[in-house]
Amino acid sequence: MKFLDEAKVYIRSGDGGAGAVSFHREKFIEFGGPDGGDGGRGGDVWVEAVNGLNTLIDFRYQQHFKGKTGVHGMGRNRTGAKGADVTLKVPVGTQIFEEDNETLIVDMVAEGQRYRLAAGGNGGFGNAHFKTSTNQAPNWANPGLEGEEKTIWLRLKLIADAGLVGLPNAGKSTFLAACTRARPKIANYPFTTLHPNLGVATIDGQEFIIADIPGLIEGAHEGVGIGDRFLGHVERTRVLLHLVSAQEEDVAKAYKTVKHELEAYGGGLEDKPQIVALSQIDVLDEDELKAKSKALAKACGAQPLLISAVTNRGMIEALRALRDVIAAAKAGEEQA
Repeated sequence: MKFLDEAKVYIRSGDGGAGAVSFHREKFIEFGGPDGGDGGRGGDVWVEAVNGLNTLIDFRYQQHFKGKTGVHGMGRNRTGAKGADVTLKVPVGTQIFEEDNETLIVDMVAEGQRYRLAAGGNGGFGNAHFKTSTNQAPNWANPGLEGEEKTIWLRLKLIADAGLVGLPNAGKSTFLAACTRARPKIANYPFTTLHPNLGVATIDGQEFIIADIPGLIEGAHEGVGIGDRFLGHVERTRVLLHLVSAQEEDVAKAYKTVKHELEAYGGGLEDKPQIVALSQIDVLDEDELKAKSKALAKACGAQPLLISAVTNRGMIEALRALRDVIAAAKAGEEQA
C-alpha cells in the first residue's frame, strides 16, 4: 500500500428538502385546509478516526464527498426523511485543516472520535406551517436551505511512542527490523527509506510503538534531500532515539547536523527527551570505537549508547532506555 500523509478534499453537506404545498381533499370534508409537510434535513458530513488505517491513500482516489439532499415534504402532513450522512474514515492521528492549510479544525487523536465538518441544510416548512386564523389557506411553502461546502486538508501525523532520527544510512531501518516485526526496505544507499515505517517493540513484557522516518541531511528544513516533511510523524512521540552511524568520519558533525535540523523544524522536537546512540559499531575495532564514542559524548553532553542491530549488541539496553522514558512520560500525563 502506498503511503500518503496529506490530501485535499472537497466536502458538501446535503441541501434541505423543500416544504410541500398541499390541501386536504376527502369526501364529505369541504374545506380540508392545508396539509403540506415539511422537508427533511440534508445529510451531514462527518469525519471519524478508525483503527486499521495508517495512510490517507483512499483520498487519492476519491476527493469529493457530498451528503444527500433531504426528501421533500408531502401532502397529508408527511415530513420528508433526512438525507443520508457521509463519513470520511481517517487514521488515528489525522489533523483536519481549513483550505488555507493552517487553521486547524480538529485533531483526531482517539479511535472512534467523530466530528461534524459540515451540517446539512434545514428542510423548508410546508404550507400547513403557515396556517393562521386570518390566513387559513396559505398556498406557499419554504424551499430547503442549502448545505455547507468547503475544501479541507487532511494531514496525517502517525501516533508512536518513540521516533528514530538520524542521517541517511544511520541504521534506523535496521534497528526497527531488529526489534520489531516491521520489514522496511534496507539497502546501502541514501534515502532507502522514502516513507515512515511503524513497528511494535516488546521488552520485558511491555510494548511500545517505534516510528522510523526518512533520514535528514543538512538543509533539510529548506527542502534539501527529501526535506523535513516527515518530521511531523515524530511530533507526537514521547522520546527520540538519535542514531549516529559509526561509519561517519566525524560523528560529532553528524550529530550536530541532525540536531540543527530538528531545531530549525520546531514543533517541539528540540525539547523532547532524546537518547543518543552510536550505531553500526560492528564495523569498528576497539580503539576506533572508544575514539568515536568519546567524540560523540562530547558533542551531545552525555554518554551515548553503543549498539549494533546486526550483532544485537546493546539493543536490549536501548529498548529499555526508550521504555523507561516512555513509562515516565505516561505516568506524568496520568498525574496531570
